[in-house]
Amino acid sequence: MSAVEQPVHTPDAAPAALDVRDLEVTFHRRGRDLPVLKGVTLRIERGEAYGLVGESGCGKTTLAMAALRYLAANGTVDAGRVLVDGQDVSTLSEEAVRKWRGEQIAMVYQDPATALSPAMRIGDQVAEVFRYHEGLGKAEALEKARESLRRVALPDPDATLRRYPFELSGGQQQRVVIAMALAVNPHLLVLDEPTTGLDATVEAEILDLIEELRGRINAAILLITHNLGLVRRLCERVGVLYAGRLVEEGPARDIFTDPRHPYTMGLLRCVPSFGMNKTDAALQTIPGTLPALGEPLEGCVYSARCPMAKPVCSRREPDLYAWPGDAGTRGEAEAEAMPADPAAYSPHHANPVGEGARHARCYFAAQVAEMPTTTPVLAASLEARGATEGAVLEIGDVSRAFKDGRKRLTAVHHVSLDLKRGETFGLVGESGSGKTTLAKCVTGLIAADSGSVTFEGKLLRATAGRRSQAALRAIQMVFQNPDSTLNPAWSTRAILTRSVRKLAGARSGSVRAKVDELSANVRVEPRFLLQKPGDLSGGQKQRIAIARAFAGDPTLVVCDEPASALDVSVQASILNLLVELQTNEQVSYIFISHDLAVVRYISDRIGVMYLAELIEVGSAEEVFNPPHHPYTEALLSSIPTLDFDDPHERVALRGSMPSLSDPPTGCRFHTRCHRVLGDICVNEVPPFQEAVAGHTYMCHIPPDELLAMQSAAEPAAPIEK
Repeated sequence: MSAVEQPVHTPDAAPAALDVRDLEVTFHRRGRDLPVLKGVTLRIERGEAYGLVGESGCGKTTLAMAALRYLAANGTVDAGRVLVDGQDVSTLSEEAVRKWRGEQIAMVYQDPATALSPAMRIGDQVAEVFRYHEGLGKAEALEKARESLRRVALPDPDATLRRYPFELSGGQQQRVVIAMALAVNPHLLVLDEPTTGLDATVEAEILDLIEELRGRINAAILLITHNLGLVRRLCERVGVLYAGRLVEEGPARDIFTDPRHPYTMGLLRCVPSFGMNKTDAALQTIPGTLPALGEPLEGCVYSARCPMAKPVCSRREPDLYAWPGDAGTRGEAEAEAMPADPAAYSPHHANPVGEGARHARCYFAAQVAEMPTTTPVLAASLEARGATEGAVLEIGDVSRAFKDGRKRLTAVHHVSLDLKRGETFGLVGESGSGKTTLAKCVTGLIAADSGSVTFEGKLLRATAGRRSQAALRAIQMVFQNPDSTLNPAWSTRAILTRSVRKLAGARSGSVRAKVDELSANVRVEPRFLLQKPGDLSGGQKQRIAIARAFAGDPTLVVCDEPASALDVSVQASILNLLVELQTNEQVSYIFISHDLAVVRYISDRIGVMYLAELIEVGSAEEVFNPPHHPYTEALLSSIPTLDFDDPHERVALRGSMPSLSDPPTGCRFHTRCHRVLGDICVNEVPPFQEAVAGHTYMCHIPPDELLAMQSAAEPAAPIEK
């Protein structure tokens, strides 16, 4: 089913895969009732994919948990019903619910680390699904587990079966969780940020798997994500949730090309357009923050942040009007005719979603296309404060291997690169390609086996424990998951205070002033400094992590997926923040990410890693334009975009990434390459070719020939060996 076709409903059709009716959910915390969902109604037919988008804290995951009857003990369904295949989930016994989960409905969670037992091997955990739901014996279940890992493109499934979750990368853990969810072909698949830790090629392969499941058993999908391109690729219909309210719903093409709620328009404007760079402009953001749970809201839930808001918007909440039709006509007329006194009209109840194709909860939906922009102005000019000549960091022929039982895994293989002061070097590649290992060698979290790391002309010691205080202060790291790096027992002020004392050597009164300065620089309000990390949103926690990294005025900051788990609105503000800090402080970044549009936006130069090797290096503009390495070509073709009319076809890589313990001979990419030449690729290590000055790639195909191939309308077909 294409992204614009709609399922046909008939009076005697089978019940919907998921039917949520006027759902209201409240959490009870410390004697307070905190409403999370407020009258949400949506319906997903069999075989249909429905995307649910909105910022963290809007209630998306709560809706999914209510559908699976997984609400926490302090959560209650106050009103409404949830029906799956026509069955009211509240009427099922506990035993029936346990059997029903996995066989009819399955869920993929955002954080795979919390979904996998750290005490069980991967093979036992995946096999357990088949043993419980299909009654298979141990050996047969383990064989099915092995095949499940192959389906999600995990390298070396046999070795993965023997490992524990902590021995896998975040992307590999997520693939294991997806394999478990797809194992027994559920009728309804709930995906909660399923590809957050995955790179573009694996993400595309996972989407292919999900679409294959839909076609084979007519499964329905509820996709919860901040990746709007992912929704565009997979979903027919989209719902936009804000502060527990469904504010817009309709066909994906209509929502993304002609939004009719200011919040939807704001989300779309936050996404960096492909090819955009930080030197062009700052990213647009949504001002303000999501209202806190339990905060009394008068009128429209979005009015406090809306650039189109009028006095009437804060007096009475608009209905969920049909569009085109009521919204912008009856809705606007009603708004203008309303009395100033809220007591003059009766309590409001949102209209249920009717037969109209689209709905928007806005009085002024007809005017959304003219909504003013909110692009911030950077405090310093990037043109005036660009990268300086001379390297601040030089990585020379670095290698690092690990032992996995009797096997030796080479995670970084003879990598060399340099970084200028004030420059951002983007590092991309599939999970397990060696990006994070290389970053840890730079920061001293692990020691390189060979090679050298030179910082500001001085050779660095291999590990952080042997480096000087000045080197520790000058080189900092921001990790993907701030939950794993911020002390949950400390207030954010205490966390920053410790960093200021350790890194900056500040004492007494100057410490508090420095902490206040850091929090102001990363746009963290003073009230959040009194809270612990668990009470903050993902974006706020990441801002604290960035502030901590800048506590000692660093020269180099390694950013390992710093925005991959964040909403597009928060991601835009974090990227703007990093750019502004760079222009003000002349700090250099190594920026690791699987989101190529983000890498293209923030990077001056880009390096592409594959199977422990750095196979391409060049300016951001040159690397993203032909000619580039065939692997880079595949990465770029896999990026999900918001362009419904984009004619490009994805280059599907063959098989999974080979094992690091036994890499292919010759060109390491030849086993998956769609442009493989034959024996020369199999037997000979390719040379570095220069496409233009400063842009090199590791391949046997000369630049002119590669340019001709990649500029053709259709990608080359894979050559069978």
